[in-house]
Parts: sequence; structure tokens; C-alpha cells
Amino acid sequence: MTDTFDFLVIGGGSAGYAAASTAAGLGLRVAVVEGGTEVGGLCILRGCMPSKALLESAHRAEAIRHAGELGLRAEFLGADAGAIRARKRRLIGEFADYRRGQLESGRFEFVRGRAAFAEPHTIEVRLPDGGLRRLTARACLVATGSAVQRIDLPGLREVGSWTSDDVLDADIIPASVVILGGGAIALELASYYCGIGSKVTVIQRGPQLLTGSDPDIADALADALEHRGIVIHRGTTLLRAETAGSLKRIVFRQGDADLTADGERIICALGRHPHLDGLAPEKAGLTVERGRLRAAATQQCGAPHLFAAGDVCGPHEIVHIAIQQGEIAARNAARVLGKLDGPLEEIDYRLKLLAIFTHPQVATAGLSERECAAQNIPVLTAKYLFADHGKTLIRAEPDGFVKLIVERDSRRILGAACVGPEASELIHEIVVALHFRATAADLARIPHYHPTLSEIWTYPAEELA
Repeated sequence: MTDTFDFLVIGGGSAGYAAASTAAGLGLRVAVVEGGTEVGGLCILRGCMPSKALLESAHRAEAIRHAGELGLRAEFLGADAGAIRARKRRLIGEFADYRRGQLESGRFEFVRGRAAFAEPHTIEVRLPDGGLRRLTARACLVATGSAVQRIDLPGLREVGSWTSDDVLDADIIPASVVILGGGAIALELASYYCGIGSKVTVIQRGPQLLTGSDPDIADALADALEHRGIVIHRGTTLLRAETAGSLKRIVFRQGDADLTADGERIICALGRHPHLDGLAPEKAGLTVERGRLRAAATQQCGAPHLFAAGDVCGPHEIVHIAIQQGEIAARNAARVLGKLDGPLEEIDYRLKLLAIFTHPQVATAGLSERECAAQNIPVLTAKYLFADHGKTLIRAEPDGFVKLIVERDSRRILGAACVGPEASELIHEIVVALHFRATAADLARIPHYHPTLSEIWTYPAEELA
């Protein structure tokens, strides 16, 4: 027997739940299929929330170690890995329970099992008990997320390594770690271990950290991390892993020299890849390009009734964008099915946000200088250093800067970047400005309380106005 639905969602994470909830609200008969052993999706279980729980412990530890700068007597006596993990598990358990309750609320059918396409309108679900259930749908969304990226480095399997998933549930704190990768995941892990007192070495294959970002952002972050004691190697070629007594060793080439980095643990933090294993997307005619589903701006992927959202299609692996993609996909599915009037919506990445919770934090909004150059948009930029900002000096956090990017003639704000304290919070002021298509002069005219971190934006705004 085959069950039939208007809208079938494969994946119960942030994008999938947002899509299912939106579609149910529009009156569609909806089913969600979740194949993970746990319910909640990447953000709740192995991404945003657990990593920030660990980072908060590290930030507090670093504050204790530097309390003397503020005239305080404090001593850092070490970190309790078991207690950090217990707090993380409690918090994540509460978040996951809430999401499970949402999925099991009865607004749509929730099916546990591994889905695979049998044809464009039909999937087969392998149930936990080994049974098989066949579902058909007039429209379908794939929101299966991503999986840890692994590398085939000689000797690594024998020596052993951790992934970010392992770090998030570890009950020990290594005295030293070697982290492979220079992206957001790798650098957040570096900040975590540095904060709680481990010796940290980062090995990045590319010439700069945060590949694809503007070089001044990557350089400012690298300088701050190195100032905190993290050793960073860039422009490398990984050669092999091996043991070095009781330690694990990475052998790599940098320039003409072969170098080594030793640690109690090697951590592979080379990002994630779209999770399509076992889905058989070719049987549905889904558009796959270099291992990723290729979605149009309408979130359609292949035939008009097929959609994709979240990490499985990108192009930005960020949870709030995944949610937006899922909601757009649901509304467009309703339009394709004749349940909602109007033209298909297209997603607009003009307001895209990125935040990296290193110490200091990094946040960007809108277009980067590099993206403006690629699109032949003439721009002007202005920066202001946190080292010259009163509130930052009071906080003893002088690393980094803010940068505004404006269109050269109109001076309309196109993008911004922040490397520094509370960057993930400060960037939202610029998102509002981007939403209202404000100019630098508009931003400069808005009163800012003194002394605050946020008033730093007025300085580049005044320069560009």
C-alpha cells in the first residue's frame, strides 16, 4: 500500500521542519521523513548549538586567565571536560526534545526511516524495524543536510583522528591538538581548545584562513589567534600522519620545507559535504552537480515539483538561510500544486549573514569586496580599528576592525564586516541598514549611545558619507 501526500519533506532539520510547518499552514497534506538516529538536525545536534555551548566555557576560561588586566585576582584551575559535556548534553537534549515535539505535533505525519527515491513522485522508506514503506507525493523537498568531510591522508586511519562530531562529545581535554583546516569549524575548535588551555596548531592548505573571504578579514583573525598563542601554518600540503612517541604527528610541506606538528589528538575539521548517501537522486531526476543538489532561486531542483533546501544544496551553509529556503520551497510547492496564487518566489541573498564564534568573533553581511569586484560593482570602503575605540579599550579587547562597503556613486551600503568583540551581535545593525537600502549618510545620522561597541559603525559611515 502506498500513502499519498501533497508535500513530502525528506529531512527533519531546520530547513525540513520550516518547510513542513509552512506547507501545513497552507493546507497541504504533509509528511516528514527523518532517517537520523536522533531527531533535531545538524544545527541542534552537531552544529550551532553544541559548538557554542563548548565555546562559552572556553570564553569564560579565557576571561578568568586574563582577569588580572582588569585588576582582579583570579586563578584558572583547569577545565572539567565531563562537566562541560554534561552541560552541553543537557542543553542539546532540551533543544532536541522541543524539535521532536514540533515534528510529532500531529500537524503532519512524521516518519522515521531512511528514504530513497524510487521514481520522481515516490520514495521508499526503510523503517527502523527493517520494514519498507512506500510514499508518494505531488511535490517533494530534499533537506537532508550535510555530513563530515573526511580525507584520505596516508597513515591517518592508523594513527586515528577526531572530527568535529567527536570533539562535541569528548570527555577528555587533550593537552595539545593539531587541527586540519582553516574554515569556520576549524577555527572555532581552535578557539575552544585555546580558551580552555590546550596547545593548538592549525594547518590550512590554502594561502589564507577563511577561504573566499576578503583577505583583510582573514589576516586580522589570524593575527588575533596567533597573539593568543595558536600556531597557524598556511599554504601547506599534507603529506602523512604518523606516531611520535605518545603523540600523533602530521607531516606537511610548507614552501620547500617538510615540517611536523605534534599533538595528543589530530582533529579533521575540513568542512562538510552534502548528504545524499542512499537517496538515489538520479531516480527522481534531481539535478546533482559536483556532489551537491543544484537548486534554482525558486529552490526547484530538476522537475517543477522537486525542491531542495539547506546544506544539501547550499550555496551558503547557514541555518537561517536554510530556514528561509525551506519556507520559500513550501510556498512555491503550494503554487505549483495550485494551492496558492501568484508567481513563484525567488530567494534573495542580498542580506546574507555569516558569523564565526572565534575569539575574536567574525561577522559579515551583504556583499564582500571580493564579490563586488567579481560583479564589477564600483565601491568605496572604510574601516575603523577596535584598538582606537573607547569601549573596546575599556573591555580590553582591542583586536580587529569594522568595515563598510558602499556603492561608489550612490553611497548605498552593500556590505560590511566585523572582526572583534561581539561581532555576531554588532553585524545586525548593518543587516537592518541593508534591508532598508540605507546609505552611509543615513547610518551616520542615526544616534548611537556612548560609550558602546555599536557606535564604532558611525566612524566608517561618516568617512563614506
